[in-house]
Amino acid sequence: MLRTRLVVGSLLAAAAAAILAFDEAQSPLYAGLLAIVLLAGGISTGELVRLMPTDRRPHAGACLVGVLAILAANWLGPVTGFTGDPWHPVLFAFAGFVLAVFLLEMATYTGAGNSTARIANAAFAAAYLGILASFLVRLRWLPAHATLAIALTIAVPKGGDIGAYFTGRFLGRHKFSPLLSPKKTWEGIVGGLLAAAGVAVGLSFVAPIFRYGIAEAAAFGVVVGVAGVLGDLAESLIKRDFHAKDASASVPGFGGLLDVIDSLLFAAPVAYWWFNR
Repeated sequence: MLRTRLVVGSLLAAAAAAILAFDEAQSPLYAGLLAIVLLAGGISTGELVRLMPTDRRPHAGACLVGVLAILAANWLGPVTGFTGDPWHPVLFAFAGFVLAVFLLEMATYTGAGNSTARIANAAFAAAYLGILASFLVRLRWLPAHATLAIALTIAVPKGGDIGAYFTGRFLGRHKFSPLLSPKKTWEGIVGGLLAAAGVAVGLSFVAPIFRYGIAEAAAFGVVVGVAGVLGDLAESLIKRDFHAKDASASVPGFGGLLDVIDSLLFAAPVAYWWFNR
């Protein structure tokens, strides 16, 4: 199990680095990022919808189209030359999806049941996998050090995951959240945050992305590391609520793709605020 996690984790990290390096020369369209975002969005949407109880499960195809439309809306400006607020296409795509789900439920209504629950779950899937992920995507168009910003947003929470895993494995004694994530310990959390801060400080030497140097880099690592932990717990909440252990078995050693990106979904809005404040 440990060897599998290390091998697969290393391959995923190498793939992410390769995509970012390739995309550096693809400004402003960033086709590589678009491809991987749509692929990840499609897989994780399928995993999330399948977790939901059958009677409250929204239409999988509609959710897939909705999440992909929200993610793709981030490229409207670069592709068409649209110069308005870049978040407007994303929000309109989300609103259009919610309206479409209402229309779908009205068109297929056969009597009192779980229509509102399916609508709510569809909106949740779109917000969770579309809106939150868009914060990571939007970092690609920062005026300076965009590649490093994305690398930090991915590497810091994942570095924290690795640090927490090993610290908890060898030193963990006190449970952090027994109901949501029984294997997490306070010792692991502390080790993970130290690792997250270390990753942020290490990457800060690549370019002057932090105005206040090492101190700000360490603070970024801790704050985004905490967000990553909460993102992991949030996905645990979803799985516990839907009575599932893993999102799927699509990523050896980790479970599903949703189990890989969960920390990033919470880390991305925090990092976006940090680099745009």
